[in-house]
Amino acid sequence: MRLPPYSAAADRRTVRRRAVRFGALTAVVTLAAVLTGCGGTGTRAAPAGAATASAAADVVEPLAGTPAPRLPVTVRSADGEDVTVTSTDRIVPLTGSLSEIVFTLGLGEQVVARDITATFEQAEKLPVVTRAHDVSAESVLSLKPTVVLADTTTGPAEAISQIRDAGIPLVVVEPAKELADVGRRIDTVAAALGVKSAGDELKTRTQARIAAVQKTIPTRSKGDAPRVAFLYLRGSASVYLLGGRDSGASSLLEAAGAVDAGKASGLKKDFTAITSEALAEAAPDAILVMTKGLESVGGADGLVKIPGVAETPAGMDRRIVSVDDGVLLNYGPRTDRVLAELVEQLYPDGGKSE
Repeated sequence: MRLPPYSAAADRRTVRRRAVRFGALTAVVTLAAVLTGCGGTGTRAAPAGAATASAAADVVEPLAGTPAPRLPVTVRSADGEDVTVTSTDRIVPLTGSLSEIVFTLGLGEQVVARDITATFEQAEKLPVVTRAHDVSAESVLSLKPTVVLADTTTGPAEAISQIRDAGIPLVVVEPAKELADVGRRIDTVAAALGVKSAGDELKTRTQARIAAVQKTIPTRSKGDAPRVAFLYLRGSASVYLLGGRDSGASSLLEAAGAVDAGKASGLKKDFTAITSEALAEAAPDAILVMTKGLESVGGADGLVKIPGVAETPAGMDRRIVSVDDGVLLNYGPRTDRVLAELVEQLYPDGGKSE
């Protein structure tokens, strides 16, 4: 699921869209952990405000060397179109996750623009071609791209059509929803850019790193796994949501040995408005939030003022995990870093009981 980084304009637009989708909700919803570490039964939170070595490491790690694309290639776009790519000289990825994959494959020098969610260091000087998450077709076309990458959440549809009508090869990729999607996304992007071998190498590296992190997770009985609620917060737009089964966070939390408290409490949608009753049912030991979202409600002090939060085990102990908006749900080549950050905070004492 593609959630937005903090932006008042983006929040208002997202609320309107999701309010249409979920008419029952009044305000609905798109690596650096900086606040408290947390855990389930027997874990101890890190000091408030504690930072980690990864706090300044908002960079991607490209493969060694620059791959030589084997072109032309014809691939099936997720929207049913057969797209032929003849050049990767000027690439425009329209999501942060796709940008991350392109740069990590070693093709960053050919990227000529970025989406607002591409926040990593190597991309920060590129021109932005989105406005509050809507793609500006005019901005994209002005950069004369030879290939554009989007996913099924990219919009508006009129902009996608305008880019295609201009004769630009545009490949739509299925979005990532869980850990199992990491390899698929890498394969799809690598195939579209004619660098399948680099894709195979990156997929192998990424999967090996994720597996290595998982080996550090302490063994715990099912009843002792920390219950973690994913809250999506945008104070500027009065958006306060509790993640359910389809929020996108479940797979990541489960990979970290935790229980998604929203999913476990029976929430089947992606998000539902936070209520005291829903939080009481979820009963989280810890709360996972995006960094900008936490800032938007006034930090930990503001978070516990949201109805129901202070009464949860997580709220009473102020056990909060905050991860940068730009990487938390990307499910890309840096997923191992996100997972490592969650594991570090969930099990700061190695998972030993107090």
